Amino acid sequence: MRNPLSDKVTAIAPSGIRKFFDIASEMKDVVSLGVGEPDFDTPWHIRDEGIYSLERGRTFYTSNSGLKELREEISNYLKRRCHIEYDPLHEILVTVGGSEGIDIALRAMLNPGDEVLIPQPCYVSYLPCVVLADGVPVTIELKEENEFRLTKEELLEKITDKTKLLVLPFPNNPTGAVMRRKDLEDIAEVIIEHDLYVLSDEIYSELTYQGDHVSIASLPGMWERTLTINGFSKSYAMTGWRLGYICGPQEIVQQMTKIHQFAIMCAPTTSQYAAVQALRNGDGDVAKMRESYNQRRRYLMHRFQEMGLKCFEPFGAFYVFPCIKEFGLTSDEFAMRLLEEEHVAVVPGSAFGECGEGFLRISYAYSIEALKVALERLERFIQRLKKA
Repeated sequence: MRNPLSDKVTAIAPSGIRKFFDIASEMKDVVSLGVGEPDFDTPWHIRDEGIYSLERGRTFYTSNSGLKELREEISNYLKRRCHIEYDPLHEILVTVGGSEGIDIALRAMLNPGDEVLIPQPCYVSYLPCVVLADGVPVTIELKEENEFRLTKEELLEKITDKTKLLVLPFPNNPTGAVMRRKDLEDIAEVIIEHDLYVLSDEIYSELTYQGDHVSIASLPGMWERTLTINGFSKSYAMTGWRLGYICGPQEIVQQMTKIHQFAIMCAPTTSQYAAVQALRNGDGDVAKMRESYNQRRRYLMHRFQEMGLKCFEPFGAFYVFPCIKEFGLTSDEFAMRLLEEEHVAVVPGSAFGECGEGFLRISYAYSIEALKVALERLERFIQRLKKA
């Protein structure tokens, strides 16, 4: 029989994250610190609005771009929180999670052979989405000594005459790294000089713990060169609602909407009504969750120091990225043995790019009680390795 599969798709490796959770799901007494999902329920007033929309029979398609009411609230939110302005009618598209925004942005912007710069370690979807859009992914290895921030020098080193787009994934998954205003100003200077565009994934923008998040689109000369991705999963604990948005210049958003129109039609209607409520009345919920995450972050850093585990201090998202190079195991070996011997699930840093080798991603989107148990087991495991 003729091969039914695409060579391009079969050549893409599956996510390196799933293996550990498949094994953990078959084990008893496992404490998982691997999933990047808030442990909070969606705030009740947001859920209630979704329920109310169903009770009122609001179960029909919205416009392809999303509810006008929601796009207006997104515009208000970005102006208020990020100091960037978008026309809700022409420059905002509501998507099925931020992940759809990444996919359709790349498909709308790339021609075959266009190079996309991807700082790593990073979210696992960027590279395969570039490949699926017929682009050429070019990775930039971020360094621990720079707190995994992208530097001007690292960016310049990778730019060629084929470079079109930079993915800017900050606050970062998996490292928790953030880019400060001066960092972004240096990057913006290079972007403008070389006539490039930026895909700024800001899904963790509300989860920063040292000063406010700065969007690169707010810097002079960058609005017209930037597509801003955000959503509701992390900030409002709405992962299962599958709702995000992407904003940018009308000429780009118009073409993304075309892809969205043919592939998706529109984002879930119930989720959109709930999101309106989140943006209007959810600031207090976000603040409470952020404070809880920060408490957990500080606890992890304190415990790492106690057990002698090296880890730079992250100030964004809900991840830490400790270094385990001293133990002579690969990230995969360390994570597998930790799971088998102590029933603690974490993600090897290599799942997020080759330069993640020698690190682990540990999520603190879990209760303090769960974190205490997991870190006691981790410390016990580390002590055995040191004695071996």
